[in-house]
Amino acid sequence: MRKIPTLFRRDPEDLRRVTREVHPACQWVLDGQGVPTRKYDGTCVRLDESGEWWARREVKPGKSAPAGFEAVQTDPETGKTVGWEPVAQSAFAKFFDEARDGLVGEVPGTYELCGPKVNGDPEQLGVHRLVRHATAEEFGDVPRDFDGLMTWLLAHPEFEGVVWHHRDGRMAKLKHRDAAAVTTAS
Repeated sequence: MRKIPTLFRRDPEDLRRVTREVHPACQWVLDGQGVPTRKYDGTCVRLDESGEWWARREVKPGKSAPAGFEAVQTDPETGKTVGWEPVAQSAFAKFFDEARDGLVGEVPGTYELCGPKVNGDPEQLGVHRLVRHATAEEFGDVPRDFDGLMTWLLAHPEFEGVVWHHRDGRMAKLKHRDAAAVTTAS
């Protein structure tokens, strides 16, 4: 999985904040294209076509990649390499196994591993679950402008954010914490 670009450019002076400038690779969202879906707060895992499970992993510059790591992309700004490691050796292996026990039908693709031991259970599930990204809740009422999006995100703190899916495979995201950071800067 490639890193999903944030809809608005980050402030180079404070990368926790977004600016009003749209990321050039995401203009299609403001043009009304793509389907907005719920961004789940967990950790990404993937089932490949051969039936192998992988966990998303970031490797910082100067650090060694774990055994079996498959690099996907290196961020030119941070130097971090994003890729996949076998889920059995990931820090979330035990919780993944619990979530997998409750999964009905394993379909190749990406999933969000959520639950009590993943990021403090912000989804408030109480148990470990795998949420298939392809079946994420769709939002029909999400605005497509900066002010409208910030207001919408602040009104919905129960969601980590929004991910837009273009029919050609492109994606863009905006998180609740991006709106909160804009509000505290004002």
